[in-house]
Amino acid sequence: MTSEEILTLFRNTNALLEGHFQLTSGLHSPQYFQCAKVLQHPEYAEKLCRELSSRFQDDAIDVVISPALGGIVVGQEVGRQLGIRTIFTERKEGAMELRRGFEIARGEKVLVCEDVITTGGSVNEVIGIVERNGGTLVGVGAIVDRSAGRATYPRFTVALTMHVVTYPPADCPLCKKGIPVDKPGSRVPAARK
Repeated sequence: MTSEEILTLFRNTNALLEGHFQLTSGLHSPQYFQCAKVLQHPEYAEKLCRELSSRFQDDAIDVVISPALGGIVVGQEVGRQLGIRTIFTERKEGAMELRRGFEIARGEKVLVCEDVITTGGSVNEVIGIVERNGGTLVGVGAIVDRSAGRATYPRFTVALTMHVVTYPPADCPLCKKGIPVDKPGSRVPAARK
């Protein structure tokens, strides 16, 4: 799919939002990608995730792992397309960890999948889990990379790269204008102005 075709999917499903948002990272932005809005349509999830799975189909990957919550659908669909096991991490007391009996065996080849990457914080935590469990990181795949080049991983594969402005809350011009903050997927409490 071309970038414009992917953006059209996001726009047609109201998954690309405009306003004043607090991102999961805590940064503020005038745009927000609500991937769940596009991924709720199985045919779109299949198309978007094929952009990732097709690039790893010859890598003999053993398991796909994703951070909860946003990455779960992406990881599940990529794993389905590759015909391999999929697992996810969850936050417990602020730290990402494997739960629900999920395991990574020493030497397993692992692909990390995420929906949207801004700072890469969640993906970095998942990579740490892979490494601590003795897994071998094959690559990282994401539907949207909005990190402006800050996210660098081995075999970093994305369906869409977007350069979206972000601000630390203290420097946010939208906050200074008194525009209320929306936190559609944030784990960090928003500072209401």
